Amino acid sequence: MSHETIATATASPTAEKKLLKTLIDRFAGNSLGGVMAALVIIFAIACFLSPYFLTRFNMMIIARSLAFIGLITIGQAILMILGELDLSVGAIGGLSGIASGVLMVQYGVNPWVAIILCLFLGAACGLLNGLLVTRLQLHSLVLTIGMAGVYGGAILVATKGVAITGIPHDITFLGSGMIAGVPIPFVVLMAILIVVGFVMQRTPLGRYVYAIGSNAEAARMLGLRVAAIRVGAFVTAGFLSAVAGILMVARLGSAQPSIGDTWVLSPIAAAVIGGVATTGGLGSPIGAVLGAMIIGIIENIIVLFGISPYWQSIVSGGIVVLAISFDSLTRRYLNRGA
Repeated sequence: MSHETIATATASPTAEKKLLKTLIDRFAGNSLGGVMAALVIIFAIACFLSPYFLTRFNMMIIARSLAFIGLITIGQAILMILGELDLSVGAIGGLSGIASGVLMVQYGVNPWVAIILCLFLGAACGLLNGLLVTRLQLHSLVLTIGMAGVYGGAILVATKGVAITGIPHDITFLGSGMIAGVPIPFVVLMAILIVVGFVMQRTPLGRYVYAIGSNAEAARMLGLRVAAIRVGAFVTAGFLSAVAGILMVARLGSAQPSIGDTWVLSPIAAAVIGGVATTGGLGSPIGAVLGAMIIGIIENIIVLFGISPYWQSIVSGGIVVLAISFDSLTRRYLNRGA
């Protein structure tokens, strides 16, 4: 065997490793491209699996469902980019929705005034979470598990486990109405996503969020108000949770105590699928919403095939585990090769 042949055989594995690392680098560095490709593939598979998937009625169902989980996902994505996590967002959304029902039905408050007050309630819950995390130096994951119990308990105290019916028709259109054939909740989601996406990508504040998520100590040494920005992110997440909760009340025409119960795992999975790193500093809310679309399509296919809805929880949990595991393995590979 010639020296050239030996050299080629020796270099081949190295070349393959370099190619593999290049592909992984591109995938990790272009999260939107990767998640969009995955979304297109899953969408095509869904169209192939069911003739009822690509119908106007089903598309409206997916869009309306996406709106609620998408709003929660945007707030969760911002926190994850900062290196934080809030497991109470679902409970905050539920509490805000329940509070709006109580104010409108039991106390006769003007529906629009009640909505404004409950949006402030959601922001206030986020503010409380943020202050406890920053002032007491508590881990956000542990703290928000406890706060989820507090907010969930407040829901049960207010409702005694019974739905509040009789929501005024003046606001039900917010959940069931259309604008140019598009569900209003989805329009709200897109409007908020455009604003948040612009702030995160085109303003100094967005750059500060990424800087803190990458290295909080370095950001503090540069003079950034790390604690204030972290609190602001929790407030934003609480506010968006309140928007989702109130829209859900408008959609159902009643304030159900169970609102927000399923808004815990899916937003985390959606954010990771959309390219948001579990370690902070990477990703975008836009990618996170695209990840939510992927989960929404998968759950919709489960419904179209008549599979028990209880499987949705298994699917959501499995997606969380797979997404986080893949993210961890990818980051570890990149760090090893650096």
